[in-house]
Amino acid sequence: MAFSEALAERIRVALTGTTGVSEKRMFGGIAFMLHGHMFVGVVDSTLMARVGPEQYDAALSRPYVREMDFTGKPLRGYVYVDPAGIRTAIDLQAWTKKCVRFVSTLPKKAKK
Repeated sequence: MAFSEALAERIRVALTGTTGVSEKRMFGGIAFMLHGHMFVGVVDSTLMARVGPEQYDAALSRPYVREMDFTGKPLRGYVYVDPAGIRTAIDLQAWTKKCVRFVSTLPKKAKK
């Protein structure tokens, strides 16, 4: 399955200056990790955003946002944002910041 390289590049630009970020190809797309925790990714041309359980319902109430149901079962704390919801750099930046903020509250994963 292909993913939008253009969206991945837009995410890289939005994350400029954020330390601790790495990338990993997975699920037929690409995931961006912060200190070992997945926080955003690209599946097809859709943004996968890890907003956390407390912000989940608020995120779902926004336009162009839907449950992340990659396995057929919604995963609370993760949402998909359709391309119309990340049309501008400001829109994408807002989502990446929200996800960085949440994942920054998690303990850093030990290196294997």
